[in-house]
Amino acid sequence: MPDNTWKGQWDSVAIAAMILLAFSFAFGGASQGHALRLALVELASLPLLVLAARRLILSGLWREHRFSLGLLAAVVAIPLIQLIPLPPAVWSSLPGRDQMALALELAGLEPGWSPMSVAPDRTWGSALALAPPSAFFLAVLSLSHIQRERLVQFCVTAAIVGILLGAAQLASGGDSLYLWNWTGSGSVTGFFANRNHLASFLLIAMPFAVISGAATLRRRDQRTSALWFGALFAGLVVVALAAIRSRAGIILFGPVMVISLLAAWIAAGRGRPGPGLLVLVGSIGAALTAVAVLALPPILARFEHDTPEARFERWPLIAETAQTQLPLGSGLGSFDAVYRSVEPLEELDSTFFNQAHNEYLETWLEAGWLGIGVILAFLAWYVRRCWTAWKTPPSREGDLQRAASIGIGVLILHSVGDYPLRTVTLAVVFALCCGLLELARPPDQA
Repeated sequence: MPDNTWKGQWDSVAIAAMILLAFSFAFGGASQGHALRLALVELASLPLLVLAARRLILSGLWREHRFSLGLLAAVVAIPLIQLIPLPPAVWSSLPGRDQMALALELAGLEPGWSPMSVAPDRTWGSALALAPPSAFFLAVLSLSHIQRERLVQFCVTAAIVGILLGAAQLASGGDSLYLWNWTGSGSVTGFFANRNHLASFLLIAMPFAVISGAATLRRRDQRTSALWFGALFAGLVVVALAAIRSRAGIILFGPVMVISLLAAWIAAGRGRPGPGLLVLVGSIGAALTAVAVLALPPILARFEHDTPEARFERWPLIAETAQTQLPLGSGLGSFDAVYRSVEPLEELDSTFFNQAHNEYLETWLEAGWLGIGVILAFLAWYVRRCWTAWKTPPSREGDLQRAASIGIGVLILHSVGDYPLRTVTLAVVFALCCGLLELARPPDQA
């Protein structure tokens, strides 16, 4: 998309996108137990959804993004299809519905027209939760480069505020500074209800700051504030991850940092590493040294377990249950209801296993082969766009696209052992990264 379109930094779409981003951080940091706050984010997404879709249609830009928009349409279609009422004979013949039919029979009731989903209210909730990231993705495609940069800068600023809030939470020793009343005191969560999700967000923000700082070396910008900011931010993330003590964040930090430094080298012009890049590496090394000296034992303690994690032990049962729901799945959002119906009695305890802690397994159970097909199509899109983004010469657009590819990779990997995209804040940030990466084009098409 040429940058001579909608050059102004602020217009209706840009303002609506910034409002939605602010609402996402303020009200979307949990994946459950926040229906009213989630409704506020969903309502804030409606103006953006209309404005961005209208601009894409009127400008004809949608033609350049047919595949990605078709992929988004498929994601939105899954819960809507699962909510279509089916006649009793068809509904009763679906896999996994025999127990529900037996319960109706024992109660003396006849099956009526029912949706495919076994938990229609949760599926409706899942469908509505797609509105914010969908709207944001459309907005990113229709904004100018400077407007997209402003959104990224907002996210990096939010990361700093989140770190400061987390530090205050740790120092207070009480519950007053937590945005979610079920988050235990002593945890560092920032805007989120889960420490793992804060860690993922920081790992997404870090490449943007580091690469932006390194790009000043390529442009030979006399102002080195961006370079120093990137170096300090990277060091701050290292210290923050040590305080958060998220195992996922600690495991992912190494690969993310290595790839971010590679992207920073590209942004700097692919030349011989100079003092500027050494500043970035040195700040990270200093932070790692400080963490190793002062906080290594508590971090290692997070990885010490005498028995395997409960989530890993339950994955075989989830996979077996998913097989009984194929090929259509049990309905988005229905995991809790389905798993409770098959959970062995010996596993019942005070813990609440409401998610599979593996987004791919949960999607297989809830959306069947259609859901897996969408995931495979997305991964194919991701690989192709990454190849294009990393081949293109250094540029302001290319810098953002390579950073976005790293951010998407963080959430793809984190989803193997958790459910970050069920948190609206991360879903919107994910949509921002996807929109940036979608704009990657070969040099001859740029």
